[in-house]
Amino acid sequence: MIFIDTCFGKKSDVMPIWMMRQAGRYLAEYKATRARAGDFLSLCKDYKLASEVTLQPVDILDFDAAIIFSDILVVPLELGLPLRFEAGEGPVFDEIISSEIDVEKLNINAASKLIYVYDAIKLTREKLASNKALIGFCGAPWTLATYMIEGKGSKTYAKSKRMIYENPALAHKLLAKITEVLKEYCENQIKAGANAIQIFDSWANALEPSAYLEFAWKYIQDLASYLKTKYPHIAIIAFPKGVGGFIECLDAKIDVLGVDWSTPLQVAAKTPYVLQGNLEPCRLYSKKAIKEGVEIIKELTKDKAHIFNLGHGILPDIPVENVRYLIDCVRNA
Repeated sequence: MIFIDTCFGKKSDVMPIWMMRQAGRYLAEYKATRARAGDFLSLCKDYKLASEVTLQPVDILDFDAAIIFSDILVVPLELGLPLRFEAGEGPVFDEIISSEIDVEKLNINAASKLIYVYDAIKLTREKLASNKALIGFCGAPWTLATYMIEGKGSKTYAKSKRMIYENPALAHKLLAKITEVLKEYCENQIKAGANAIQIFDSWANALEPSAYLEFAWKYIQDLASYLKTKYPHIAIIAFPKGVGGFIECLDAKIDVLGVDWSTPLQVAAKTPYVLQGNLEPCRLYSKKAIKEGVEIIKELTKDKAHIFNLGHGILPDIPVENVRYLIDCVRNA
């Protein structure tokens, strides 16, 4: 698999490509499948339909890897926090974590309840071409904790940050519990057929560097170390969004570092990892901007292995024609 080979540092003549959120609303096929499911969470829980939308972008656009269709928030859901998705608002937890009692009540056996994810992986791996990689994933402990503390997305993360500064012991207790569940969750994804695991720390940039290293990266280190020790042949990718200012401080047993669009590749290249990213997603509105962006990334990475990806997820109104053009530029330009 060209994707896995690249994860482990082998440079090839053609750069592998996949996109975050590649199974999504920019594809008419995805929208049709989601309509059959009824709602987003039902789609995540129907392993056959989840597998179907996982395969769609690979079948239609020939990406080098599929990423299993799910959501990072199925973990706190199965930890015991009821989850709903509100139109215009996104995910909402009506019960939140604010005390030690709340943390104690969380279901440490949550990973055993995520059978629908493992079944989707098994089915997808059976149907996916042998030269295509299958990526499993999870949300990083810090990012999951913010949703569990705030109850939804936030602009300030005031509740979460208040906890780490006012009651750091409680924050660490919550983060450690999430991490233990993620170890089993990711391990089960690997056993089901995932060739790689990506850890999404979407809200990494909510913390100052010292707090990020203590309350976020520390737990990614723990998770990655656990997985690499047991499964050295599985590629581990970390995507800590918005940490360009202190990216050189990130030391962990990962193979690939996902780079967001705001972090220059020249800066990220100072780390020892294979890099993934970091095309600005809005460049996909313009073929001229796509071509220019691809040329810049190729020039910056010409001497080392690199996985082509966006610097965040693809936007839902991007024309499919432009995605095809992007792939052609990456492979043939």
